[in-house]
Amino acid sequence: MTDWLEHSVQVEVEVPIDLAWSLWSDLEQMPRWMKWIDSVKVLEEDPELSRWKLASGGLEFSWLSRILKVIPHQIIQWESIDGLPNRGAIRFYDRHGNSIVKLTVAYAIPGILGPLMDNLFLGRIVESTIQADLNRFREYALKASKQ
Repeated sequence: MTDWLEHSVQVEVEVPIDLAWSLWSDLEQMPRWMKWIDSVKVLEEDPELSRWKLASGGLEFSWLSRILKVIPHQIIQWESIDGLPNRGAIRFYDRHGNSIVKLTVAYAIPGILGPLMDNLFLGRIVESTIQADLNRFREYALKASKQ
């Protein structure tokens, strides 16, 4: 039996939503601001599919992800279809010249470990890591807006 743990974080980015959207929707650029993501490769034969590699502290995981839903300037939703079980969405909210970027990530862990890991440390580590990733995205987007 598997439990799913879910985390949501958001950041306000002082760039227009068009720029926030275009930067984030270029999946292969994500390792520039997502610390644990080592690489992302969109498959030429099917641009809805991408191969992801996560590397941290000597651990390495990979998965194939499918884009489930895209509404330009609003949402990109995905789920893994092999490898590390995960799913989530990145949402964009236009704030008249600024953008709110909200990332929700869910991942599967064995049922017996779920409550223990989430309550003790894993949940806080994942949440602080993805919040730091969004903060790095803000800095990346601000630099891009000045070019």
